[in-house]
Amino acid sequence: MLTRVGVPVEIEAEPSAPDPEPTTLLCFSHLRWNFVFQRPQHLMNRFAREMNVIYWEEPVDIGPKETAYLQVREAQDASNVRVVVPHLPEGMPEDAREAALKRLLDAHVASVRGPLIAWYYTPMMLPFSRHLDPDVTVFDAMDELSKFKFAPVKLLDLEQELIDRADVVFTGGSSLYEAKKDRHDNIHCFPSSVDRAHFCKARARLFDPADQEDLPRPRLGFYGVIDERFDTDLLDKVAAMRPDWSFVMVGPVVKIAPEDLPKRHNIHYLGGKTYDQLPSYLAGWDVALMPFAMNESTQFISPTKTPEYLAGGRPVVSTPIRDVVRTYGELEGVKIASTPEEFVAACEDALELSRHRESGWLAEADLMLSAASWDTTQARMSGLIADVLGIRSGANPALLVAAE
Repeated sequence: MLTRVGVPVEIEAEPSAPDPEPTTLLCFSHLRWNFVFQRPQHLMNRFAREMNVIYWEEPVDIGPKETAYLQVREAQDASNVRVVVPHLPEGMPEDAREAALKRLLDAHVASVRGPLIAWYYTPMMLPFSRHLDPDVTVFDAMDELSKFKFAPVKLLDLEQELIDRADVVFTGGSSLYEAKKDRHDNIHCFPSSVDRAHFCKARARLFDPADQEDLPRPRLGFYGVIDERFDTDLLDKVAAMRPDWSFVMVGPVVKIAPEDLPKRHNIHYLGGKTYDQLPSYLAGWDVALMPFAMNESTQFISPTKTPEYLAGGRPVVSTPIRDVVRTYGELEGVKIASTPEEFVAACEDALELSRHRESGWLAEADLMLSAASWDTTQARMSGLIADVLGIRSGANPALLVAAE
């Protein structure tokens, strides 16, 4: 080491080995980095502590006569995460779009020298990236995308190709795991986790955001994307049955026409908020809601909201989503209801719980949440990826994990 800084020594030192090239994780995601902070952002933030992360988003259309290009920026809320957004001329035929994306991808990853991990959230990005030769391919199936509204026809075929190519498959919940467990020999269930420290802020007395502070109590709130998974009819009927309750809806509206949203004096749509703002809104609610529709799009979901709401100290009322019932249904602080009448009754029970946090229901929830951190989830995923790298390189996987 002394020879590196020019200090003379009397004996010849063995030349030091060059530092290994850093690992790069290339994440292909259908979700914008700045849209809603959820599973991809939680995990990529944590992987970025030990490797370079490239977050590749879906293309943005530009003028038909413009030249395709990549917009590259550093994520403002995460160090070592590079967000890459392809810009393609609108109206391009599909084969031309895929060729353009392939050229842009090749140019961007040309400088990557160390191990490469290709991480997919959507099979729809496989056509322009299947030629890559990553050291590890990961498919993190956080949702059953084929069940979503406007799902592409070829999605299922591409998903099977991706599963066949993947070295390891993760699923975002137990229902998804059961549906896919026989399709891969290295598949693991990683349900929604929680950043407890972040949402525990809601247990303190926080200042109410300006657009919420004047809403009358009791307040029953929801945050998240309001789309085809949201039961608008249930919300409408429950709000009609309890006109003295305030229903606070926080989040962007997607794939639902504004005129199709229920309009009542006690339903308040506050729009999208940042991840950092969520505890302040949650702190001002008495009960947290998950009024999901029971349809194909919710058959396999494992909402991150359940542990986040509980970490914020709020009792939860949910429709009978399978993974919610299975994981949290026995907790006193989580009420399950199907009909509007049942939902109102469950909300009344939850309102009573919110007045008595010392009764033990919150301690019970905290005990369950103690084993559900994103840090633990990412560490376990990292270990499984290290196992694959170790097998391929012939190294001891335990040493690879220790070196991370």
